Amino acid sequence: MEPKNIENIELQFLSLDDYQELKSAMIMAYKNMPDSYWQEHQIEALIEKFSEGQVVIKINGQLAGCALSIIVDYNTLEGSHTYKEVTQSYTFDSHTDDGDVLYGIDVFIKPEFRGLRLGRRLYDYRKELCEKLNLKGIAFGGRIPNYHNYAATLSPKEYIEKVKRKEINDSVLNFQISNDFHPTKVMKGYLEGDAASNEFAVLMKWDNIYYEKPNKKATTKKKIVRLGLIQWQMRPYKDLEELLQQAEFFIDAVAGYRSDFALFPEFFNAPLMAKDNHLSTPDAIRKLAKHTELIVQKFSEFSISYNINIISGSMPEIRDGKLYNVGYLCKRDGTVERYEKLHVTPDEAKVWGMQGGNSLKTFDTDCGKIGVLICYDSEFPELSRLLADEGMDILFVPFLTDTQNGYSRVRNCSQARAIENECYVAIAGSVGNLPKVHNMDIQFAQSMVFTPCDFSFPTNGIKAEATPNTEMILIADVDIDLLRELNQFGAVKNIRDRRKDLFELRKK
Repeated sequence: MEPKNIENIELQFLSLDDYQELKSAMIMAYKNMPDSYWQEHQIEALIEKFSEGQVVIKINGQLAGCALSIIVDYNTLEGSHTYKEVTQSYTFDSHTDDGDVLYGIDVFIKPEFRGLRLGRRLYDYRKELCEKLNLKGIAFGGRIPNYHNYAATLSPKEYIEKVKRKEINDSVLNFQISNDFHPTKVMKGYLEGDAASNEFAVLMKWDNIYYEKPNKKATTKKKIVRLGLIQWQMRPYKDLEELLQQAEFFIDAVAGYRSDFALFPEFFNAPLMAKDNHLSTPDAIRKLAKHTELIVQKFSEFSISYNINIISGSMPEIRDGKLYNVGYLCKRDGTVERYEKLHVTPDEAKVWGMQGGNSLKTFDTDCGKIGVLICYDSEFPELSRLLADEGMDILFVPFLTDTQNGYSRVRNCSQARAIENECYVAIAGSVGNLPKVHNMDIQFAQSMVFTPCDFSFPTNGIKAEATPNTEMILIADVDIDLLRELNQFGAVKNIRDRRKDLFELRKK
């Protein structure tokens, strides 16, 4: 399925009502083993014993993939075992709530939905569940369906080593390794009837680094969010397609580092105005606004196919005859939300006739609540404080500044927002020049990620910074739980210590 045809992606708990669709999907996914699908009473037993471990991905309401798992005692896996043994003759009576390892029973994606990184979503769910339940890790017997082509000349161990060294391509094993699983042992006679693997399997394991032994005091599990900032080079593009190719290149790059967010700068699509430079400046930017809808559509497709939340920076948009500076949050679940620049600069109003927007809100994402303020809006502290009151953890500021003093206003104000609101702030701008675009001729930027200033954070409040005026990406991890600790135990508590007996801040 093409990303452009996807309206919604949902991760749901498996229901017995899904069985007939699940059965058809299993038959399609395992064409080489047509009789290997689970019976309805077996699925019913799994759901009854461990409902949280059974999840499906649905696209546009259609089942696209599934992951099934149980909890077992890892001591039972120390020696070699078979699939039949670990499932206790396929009854799943081996499941125990007192176990310490999440054991993967099955995971598959229907053929027509492959290439959308859905398998990664299922694996990520398992990891989050493992952390939530405070289990030691995840284990499963991984098939090596390409092994039969090498069985005459290579032992299973030699085959695995060659796959790890990229001398042999095994898409299944490579996928598991790329998702942070490591092989621990080869098991002979693991899955009866698996001729493609010569009935061999590899015991794959993922270790939960947040695991705490039960006798230790329970602690809040940390949430690590990876930010990908795109410091965009302004350069001529012959058309929209070429600009989108460059945008996709950067999205691919930050997604390759497993970033949860990709942040583009304000007016990153300005180079497309070059062909309209013969027009008046207000007419040229209104022509640019005609591209916004298609860019948002493509960004939404990219967010799905690259499994990343994209903050589109900003673009001009005409609504009811008025020109606005807006951006879109394209989430990896297929949904799209809009944000507006509330304070346009004097130059935007004078030169382009741009209007300020009227909507200010936080956005719920799979990484918590975020906010977006476009450039000049970051210089008005009331806005970010209102967002902080709604629970914002990360503030994104796409900006465009031509001079270093203009950049300094955005930079210093954004850093202040991080301190006063006890949140992370990520800013991303454009660099270079556009000699054939009026009012957009030069740019100055240094993208950064700011933190509060306290003992758990960098002493200067800067988590990461890009090289000034150089096209590049900036990757940074931020720990959301550190914000919770700061709010409760920080040396200062900017949010909690406000004198609400003297003043209040609210939206009209």
